[in-house]
Amino acid sequence: MNTYIETKSNGIVSPKSGSNHRYLYEHQKKAMANLDIINKTNSYSTLVVLPTGGGKTYTAAVWLLRNAIDRKKKILWIAHRQTLLDQAAETFQNYAYSELIPGIYSFRYRVISGASEHDKMVDIDKKDDLLIVSKDSIGRNPKALDKWLKGEDEIFFVVDEAHHSIAKTYRKVISYVKDKVANVKLIGLTATPFRTAESERGLLGKIFTDGVENGEIVQNEKGITYQISLKELINRQILSQPIIESYNTGEEYGSYLGAKDLERIQRLDLLPDDLADEMVNNAVRNKFIVETYVNNKERYGQTILFALNVNHAIALSALFNHYGIKAGYVVSSVRDAITGVSRSREDNARVYEAYKNEEIQVLVNVNILTEGVDLPKTQTVFLTRPTVSKILMTQMIGRALRGEKAGGTKKAYIVSFIDNGLDKIAWSNPETIFEDNNGFADTKTDYEKRDIRLIAISKIEEFAKMLNDSADTKDLEKVPFTKRIPIGMYAFTYLEEDGMDISYQVMVYDSTAKAYENMMQSLPELFASFGDTNEYIPQDELIQMAHQCRDTFFLGEMIPPYDERDIINILKYYAQYETAPTFYTFDVLDKSKIDVCKIAKYIVDNKMDPDTQSAYVRQLWDDGDENILRLFFGRQKYFLDQLYREIIRLIFPFPPEENGNVTVGKKKLEDMTLIEIRKINPEYEKELRDAVFAKATDEDGMFTCALCGKKFSNRIMLQVDHIKPMNKGGKTILDNLQILCRVCNGEKSDK
Repeated sequence: MNTYIETKSNGIVSPKSGSNHRYLYEHQKKAMANLDIINKTNSYSTLVVLPTGGGKTYTAAVWLLRNAIDRKKKILWIAHRQTLLDQAAETFQNYAYSELIPGIYSFRYRVISGASEHDKMVDIDKKDDLLIVSKDSIGRNPKALDKWLKGEDEIFFVVDEAHHSIAKTYRKVISYVKDKVANVKLIGLTATPFRTAESERGLLGKIFTDGVENGEIVQNEKGITYQISLKELINRQILSQPIIESYNTGEEYGSYLGAKDLERIQRLDLLPDDLADEMVNNAVRNKFIVETYVNNKERYGQTILFALNVNHAIALSALFNHYGIKAGYVVSSVRDAITGVSRSREDNARVYEAYKNEEIQVLVNVNILTEGVDLPKTQTVFLTRPTVSKILMTQMIGRALRGEKAGGTKKAYIVSFIDNGLDKIAWSNPETIFEDNNGFADTKTDYEKRDIRLIAISKIEEFAKMLNDSADTKDLEKVPFTKRIPIGMYAFTYLEEDGMDISYQVMVYDSTAKAYENMMQSLPELFASFGDTNEYIPQDELIQMAHQCRDTFFLGEMIPPYDERDIINILKYYAQYETAPTFYTFDVLDKSKIDVCKIAKYIVDNKMDPDTQSAYVRQLWDDGDENILRLFFGRQKYFLDQLYREIIRLIFPFPPEENGNVTVGKKKLEDMTLIEIRKINPEYEKELRDAVFAKATDEDGMFTCALCGKKFSNRIMLQVDHIKPMNKGGKTILDNLQILCRVCNGEKSDK
């Protein structure tokens, strides 16, 4: 009995005969020439910066085939996602032409990750020439490299998506390899090296220190061997000009989603079956998608549509044809839910060919067109499925980015469809793919406006829903409207343990700005007090840390309030990168244009009749391409609800009388916990906490733990505790409250 099966996770690659048929663009030739220059040194750490669509993997693989594989030098290639590992392996295999590797008969490769279809670290063979490894697999067991590295005096080490290399695991692996091999040639590949916080740039500059400028090797904090901007590739017509559009379907989903569903979506990028089915079977949503194309078919042209699942692809394809738009679908080899006929590779190939020949205008698919199929005439992509994966978003968008010089189109339309009710998920935003320092914006103002546009749809919904009639807004209306508008946001990306990219934004208001600022400054002390140096913090510990931040910084009445989920995501980011996320200010905004109180007053003062009022409001909503009313309210309904509430308040200033036939009971604040007091009177809770800390402060301004006597300069390591527990009759009053460090409070609780 044969106990072996074939696997693509490892193998031997023999040189292909003939020459590479793929054309090298000028920027790729220049990148390789500069790598030739820096490769003259025995060891180096450098970045190659090519924007989305610029061919980073191809450029690096072709250069390494000639300069490493052909010279029998080993390559370690690490990335954080399975798709990136597979893409790298396929690139080395597809372009292993004899003209690049004339000096060898073959080379051995191995792909390693936690995925079942890949090998494990224990499978590494000394004879392997190319290891393509997930960063978490190698991070958990770097010693598995020892035998493979033994005796090597030189190794090529590639970090894909290198802007993530400042994370703890990457830094640990880089240091480990450098300790084992005398000459490490470290090459980082990225589209966005310096889009992050100043402190991150400093960390990246410590990893990548060597570069090439004007044909000479230099050492500086940039450490870039070659860089070209997205704008330059567009100007050269190698890439299309991206035009990003979004449409709100008006459909509501997800009200029944629980915490586990949300976590599954966020971590695995998988919609629950019942949610996917609800979206797939929504005839109104499907009709909206198809009619969006029909109404713009001359502009959108050849279009690839990414569907939710197989049934969605089949349904949309049929609906396009019903509307007179020739469409076809390609899916994996599965049974067609309608016809009962299996789709073969040959069936898909026929649809591809029809699309290439423009016999069909819309090609509907389920993720299988993210890479590997050449469809250069694609003008538009329709994103009808939401994703949290930045890599998947990049691959989908990339289908339309082939420029005229590359046999593609001048413009590329990226059209996404937004649904309501799924705002708890940090979906990937198409614009984030292009937000970097690749020169897509020209001036400071351009960057500021771009940063504002990068607000996730979920955060727009967060702001808008806060103002909606369905919410209790009595407290919100205590503050001027312009104070209810966010003053900026913390925007950042981090990696989940399974390699999923999480893009997240935290909206900051006047009410929370100082609290966030103080928290960011205290993050090092917070993590030190918990003593956890891991890159991934357990959820229960994250919640404890978030509560400590709440009780230290987010005190008093905050309107609008903060969200604990935001704190947890900031903590995840800091655990990984050991730096605070970037803050983007919205100072560039003219907030008066969003002030519905001001708009309402203008309408009332001018005694507008209904028709005049309707025309005026419509003009405000539709005015300008960069209209911030639409940006911040998202949906016209939210804007109108808030505006008409303000108009009614101005016309009828007196609140309705409340029923007076019920006398409710009373409970003393001193009989409540601090958390309960916060819900009723947050200012009093803040006064109590401040008073307890004042009582524990010495003449040098240090805080003293009431049990161990240890002194602290920062409140982040301390907690307010009842001297006599409440379950034994203790009261929440100043005389019964004390300051304890986290260690003492934990031991006291255990006892």
